[in-house]
Amino acid sequence: MVVNEIWFDMKDGRKALIRSPREEDIPGMLDYLFLSAGETEFILRYPEECSKYTYEGEKALFERLNASQEDAMLVCIVDGRVAGSCQISFHQRLKTKHRASVAITLLREVWNQGIGTRMFLEMIRIAEQFGGILQMELEFVEGNDRARHLYEKMGFRIAGVRPNAIRLKNGTLLNEYIMIREMKSE
Repeated sequence: MVVNEIWFDMKDGRKALIRSPREEDIPGMLDYLFLSAGETEFILRYPEECSKYTYEGEKALFERLNASQEDAMLVCIVDGRVAGSCQISFHQRLKTKHRASVAITLLREVWNQGIGTRMFLEMIRIAEQFGGILQMELEFVEGNDRARHLYEKMGFRIAGVRPNAIRLKNGTLLNEYIMIREMKSE
């Protein structure tokens, strides 16, 4: 699903662009995946796991997502580089097609600049436009209070927990929380 460009002013006054990914974004996306994986323990990959991401793989992913009617990916470009991304996927089975799963990641340097809110507003708009969606769903890792605050601000609430779902390199086990945002009834 291709999404139109959205320009906006970040809280620090810089311009940011949210749009569907393009082939020209691939080198920046590969850097972004590696950087974001090393900035926090709340990303579900470590930097060394990013070596599996390739130009060809990202190109195929972008093409698939942009051609899809059930999935959309957005990138946020700040100062000419990828600073964030989010994805929304609509469930396709008859029993679950009222649900959409979402995920978001931002580089630390753009935290608290309004990007997360803008990206969530766009994912909510996409879900409303898609039609038939009664709830949006996401997961976050225990201790990620910044993300939890954003999700609650966007109308999500905790619906469950997966105990010890995340195991860090040092052996620490963290819970993973499931959140849902109920959408307006049709």
